Amino acid sequence: MSTPYQDAQRAGQDAVRAVILDRAIALLVTEGPAGLTVRRIAAEIGSSTKVLYTMFGGKEGLLDALYREGFARLRRAQDEVPRGEGPLAYLTALGRAYRERALAEPAYYRVMFEQPVPGFRPGAEALAVADGAFGASVAAVDACMAAGVFRPGDAHEVSKLFWAATHGAVSLELAGHFAPAEAGARYEELMAALGRAFGAGAPTPDETATP
Repeated sequence: MSTPYQDAQRAGQDAVRAVILDRAIALLVTEGPAGLTVRRIAAEIGSSTKVLYTMFGGKEGLLDALYREGFARLRRAQDEVPRGEGPLAYLTALGRAYRERALAEPAYYRVMFEQPVPGFRPGAEALAVADGAFGASVAAVDACMAAGVFRPGDAHEVSKLFWAATHGAVSLELAGHFAPAEAGARYEELMAALGRAFGAGAPTPDETATP
């Protein structure tokens, strides 16, 4: 009977990397940081420790790879979102993809945002991958501004505000504070509210401030 590593070998290097990362993140979820050792992962998938050291350089490199993989999967999910009927519809669909990805793979989401391993800090390349995962969102906000759907502004900043709000809602849902039956509708209303807040006819913060 073949091991997961042997099965992945037949599919190629990308499959080997995926089986290692998926097993690593499963151990991180079930056993915490103490379970995330090169020796343990190698035993789980049926490979030598040399394979993991060669590919990742050790535990720190493995954590960095998990971080990058989470954002790479998010980017791929957003790249698959159809353009829809207009820039705002597309931006809203990107928000849905963000939530769906988090719910489908909450372990990766936690590695991306919750620092489940004390002391781990992603490297410069990993941070660049993370930043690049939101390129589609920035472009969608920019398109909304160009079409007159949103008032003019800094597309990067507005995208960050969308991210901050939706991330908060998703994190609360994953933590069990929002019941599944109501979380989806609440998330949709949040995205609609954000769209209205930046709409071309909405007042700016300076206009609504009390003199």
